[in-house]
Order: sequence, then C-alpha cells, then structure tokens
Amino acid sequence: MRKHHPSPAASQDSPAYDPRQAPINGKLGPDEKIQLYRDMVRIRRFEERCLRSYQQGRIGGFLHLYTGQESVVVGANSVLSRHDHMITAYRDHGHALAVGMGMNELMAELYGKYTGCSKGKGGSMHFFDPTRNYWGGHGIVGGQVPLGTGLAFAIKYKGIKGASLTFMGDGAVNQGTVHEACNIAALWSLPVVFIIENNGYSMGTSQERSSAGGSLARRAAAYAMAWDVAENGHDVYEVRDKVDRALRRAHDESLPTVLEIDTYRYRGHSVSDPDTTYRDKKEIEEYKRTKDPIMVFQNALIAEGVLSDAQIRTIDEAARREAETSANYAEQSPYPTVEDIKKDVYWEEDNPQDKKSQGRIFFDE
Repeated sequence: MRKHHPSPAASQDSPAYDPRQAPINGKLGPDEKIQLYRDMVRIRRFEERCLRSYQQGRIGGFLHLYTGQESVVVGANSVLSRHDHMITAYRDHGHALAVGMGMNELMAELYGKYTGCSKGKGGSMHFFDPTRNYWGGHGIVGGQVPLGTGLAFAIKYKGIKGASLTFMGDGAVNQGTVHEACNIAALWSLPVVFIIENNGYSMGTSQERSSAGGSLARRAAAYAMAWDVAENGHDVYEVRDKVDRALRRAHDESLPTVLEIDTYRYRGHSVSDPDTTYRDKKEIEEYKRTKDPIMVFQNALIAEGVLSDAQIRTIDEAARREAETSANYAEQSPYPTVEDIKKDVYWEEDNPQDKKSQGRIFFDE
C-alpha cells in the first residue's frame, strides 16, 4: 500500500485529528447521516448488479466498478453548494449516483439503450448530467483535468462563488495534461479542487512502481499550491472535512487545492482485468475486514445511536430492489436507431435552423 509524507494539515504536536469534531460534520443531523449511508449502499448494490449484468453478457465494452470507494464521492458531493461542479474519469458510476442521477438511466446506458443518460452512445465511461452540474466521466486518462480547470475558469470569469471538483486516479497524476492544468490553475488563481482518488494501483501497477516521490498531492508544492491528504478515505467524515476545507479556499479565496484521498477498489481496474497478478488476495480481504467504507460508517452510526439493525436491512433491501428494477428497465428499453448515429454529434446538425457553417459535416459515401 501507499506511504505518504505528512500533509501540511498534520502535525506531530497537534492533538489527535478527529474528523467527527470538524465544523462541517457537527452540522449533520441524524437524517442526513442516514442519507449518506443510504447513498453509499445504493452505489455498492448498483455496482454489484452491473457486474452480474456484465457476466451475463448484457453489458459490452469496459466496466470500471467503484466498489470499495463509495465514501469518497458520497462525502465529497455532500458538501457541495449550488454553484459547484463535478467532473471525473472513467470510474464514474458512483459519481453519477451521488449527484442524483437515477439507476434506470445509468443501467440503460450500460446496456447501450436509447433511454440511457447518453442515449446508449457513451456506455460505462460516459455518464453525464449537466443539469446537475455533473460534467461526466471521461475515458482518456487525465483528459478531464484540463476540462475541470476550464470549468473553474468559467466560474471565476462569471464572478460566481463556486468551484470545480475535478477527480482523477493516481495513474493520471503522471500525465502531462495534469501538470499543465495545475500550472494554469495556480497562475490564474482558479477555484478548482483536484481530487486524486488514490486506490494504489494505476491499472495494474502499484504506486511504488509507477510514481516517484511518495505523496502525489505534495507535487502541488511545485506550483505553490495548497495540498492535503485524506489518509482515511474510507471514513466519510474525514472526506467531508478535507473537501470542505478545500472548497472554502476555492470559494473564499479563489485558490486551487490538490487533495489526495487514499481509497481502495475491490475489483480489478476494469471487469476484464483478472486482478490476480499484481496484488495479493489477502490484501483485498484485509481491507474489506478493517476498512470497508460502508461497514466503517455503519458501525459509527450504530455507536452514535443513529442507525438500527432494522434500518440497515430496510436500506439494503431497497437498494437491491432498485438495482434489480434498473436492470429490468434496461433490458426492456429500445436500442438507438441507425439514424440516431448522426444525432448529438454536432450542434448545428441538430439545430439546422441556426446553422452558420458552410459545407458538409457528415460524409455517408
């Protein structure tokens, strides 16, 4: 697993850090805590149903599951305000559910159906919903980072108090576009929070073998940019606190932050990844036993007297039913037509009355 240099927020002389005492978490009521738990369970059950559909041959292409990382996006999304935006990479199912997209439209997209959120053309890596300030998943490693920086530029240009949460994996940090984006964000003081979801493996290569220098977030120091590490990414309280701090910096000072969140994925890089050659099965089982994010939060809420065994069963059963219903919806939905292949590609083609460019855009011959 990863080893980190101490983050700027950590100090040997400071009291033990307890994210439950953070102001942002002190504001949480019992119902809000249960909703966070419900959101995490829904992501887990949806991903499990996706895996079954893939194994049944209902889903083609790549399928990058978010199982094990639920606390990261649920915690991050829960502290966003009206004018904050989110963009991420190809492991985007959890992000889509966290911002409020429905299981039906997501499962239908995975099945390649017209009722999917991208009308069956995007698949697993391209869930989008701009109406929820969610600018989607992106299949090119690191490709979404300049776009997220552009979102932050637009927010600042328009004089809006908001921020861009730009997610990436640990492997993307070594892409040149990421460093270009960090440079621009620092130079122009853009309100962007670069979140590194560090699950320890860039596809099938451990961080120790792929990234020099230890802490990935610490690279932000080269751009005189604030940085921090959430070493317990399985703790939704810690994620909320760390993201909230970065967001306040973006909102109040229009300054960027790199936040590295340690997490872990239970499945392979994608479902087609056998996941048997680069990590020990015992490593996975140990993480599930001691740091499973749903179990950690569940135990915390039980200890707080917020969550009961009956509620746990009800929430889990509801999530399973919802996921199963989405699979049935996707199965019964229609595929796109041949004519649909030309739609949603060029705006002028979909709005011919406003077309200003000359010449042909599509060539059928």
